[in-house]
Amino acid sequence: METLNQLILQVNDFIWTYILIGMLIILGVYFTFRTNFVQFRYFKEMFILLGDGSSKDAKKEGKISSFQAFCISTASRVGTGNIAGIAIAVVTGGPGSVFWMWLIAIIGSASSFVESTLAQIFKVRDGNAFRGGPAYYMEQGLGKRWMGILFSILITICYGFVFNAVQANTVSLAFSSAFGVSRLTIGIVIAVLTGLVILGGVHRVAKVSEFIVPVFAVLYIFVALLVVALNITELPNVLKMIFESAFGFREMAVGTFGGMVLTGIKRGLFSNEAGMGSAPNAAATAHVTHPVKQGLIQALGVFTDTIVICTCTAFMVLLYSDYATVGLKGIELAQVALNHHIGPIGSIFIAVCIFLFAFSSIVGNYYYGQSNMEFINNNKIILNIFRVLVIAMVLFGSVTQVDIVWNLADLSMGIMAIINLIAIAFLGKYAFIALKDYTKQKKAGIKDPIFDASNIEGLENISEWKTNLEIEKIG
Repeated sequence: METLNQLILQVNDFIWTYILIGMLIILGVYFTFRTNFVQFRYFKEMFILLGDGSSKDAKKEGKISSFQAFCISTASRVGTGNIAGIAIAVVTGGPGSVFWMWLIAIIGSASSFVESTLAQIFKVRDGNAFRGGPAYYMEQGLGKRWMGILFSILITICYGFVFNAVQANTVSLAFSSAFGVSRLTIGIVIAVLTGLVILGGVHRVAKVSEFIVPVFAVLYIFVALLVVALNITELPNVLKMIFESAFGFREMAVGTFGGMVLTGIKRGLFSNEAGMGSAPNAAATAHVTHPVKQGLIQALGVFTDTIVICTCTAFMVLLYSDYATVGLKGIELAQVALNHHIGPIGSIFIAVCIFLFAFSSIVGNYYYGQSNMEFINNNKIILNIFRVLVIAMVLFGSVTQVDIVWNLADLSMGIMAIINLIAIAFLGKYAFIALKDYTKQKKAGIKDPIFDASNIEGLENISEWKTNLEIEKIG
């Protein structure tokens, strides 16, 4: 097992150091400039779209609303990476890794906008709902079904199996630390609950996500703000520590600078998933009048995940003076840090939050796998086998060794992201034109822009947004 773990680490280091980080930064910057800094220009619009009245109308008609699609993607984003992953980053990479996590999120939000807008443009109808994502725009936009199948296989393994094992692993550790419950027992409980939800299909996934994500994200942020308020005099020192470490000569001198940058970017990407090709699977399900709407909402998801929730964890850990010497990392460090700030209830609170965040991630991750399984083969027997395997991986992840699970997550995420980044580099032009169309309509005073595919030259092989279809205006 140790030899396998070392091999995975070596492959990870090569992919991340020499390929992926360069692609993420170069394309993120490129998309930022080509969209005229869409993540800043339309920041206010993102919040307006979340409260769009069309969401209520879509839900009444049994469709997936824009807000529900946002919750499905955020359910997958907001998980163990926001708590355990950030605690690991702070210990292994140092405080400066938080800065690099912020930077990759700001840049990555433009990539998230592009990939999610493309997912909407190339979505396909699935009964009364929609499905889509990178596999679909690879087949329809690039004409490369083989590429779509390869991506589908990777995301199914990555999210349906490996990432769900990571989520279950962290939950079992948290409950074992807080309550002394055996990890196997927690694994069985999570596996049963997972089965009950995923057998209900995408609508049940949407309903569960819509409840868990907003309520407990707000509660977690509130507790983090309480911790900051209790330690307000130390906050300037924490911020100084983050920025000094991010550009520190000490880190360069001892050779840890590169590792710090790499750690911040890896944990940031694992958390917000910008450019990875995961969130577009949720973005495609939404019933909206213009693809750009969901692109903007998914860009907001990156901000919510990393700049807000991950920062909450980072501050809670860094405000605990013994974070670097206590000998803990991951979820156990987050629990000890919060215990220090608010007493024994801190460990219990983290355990409950991580359970709900991780559970929402598991059902969100499952949907990504389901959507891509249906792309390859829409056979119900195969889908049911996949569901059983997902439940089995949840159980396995609850009791297995933590390091190899996190390293497998990094490996599968890296390969998947490279394939998606190549696709959106070629297809991004359609998202840029769609954004111009949306901006033009908004400037003309149209409150609810409607997309007409004929406005995009060369756009073919799409099943929705055609001019000969009656486009239903929502709201």
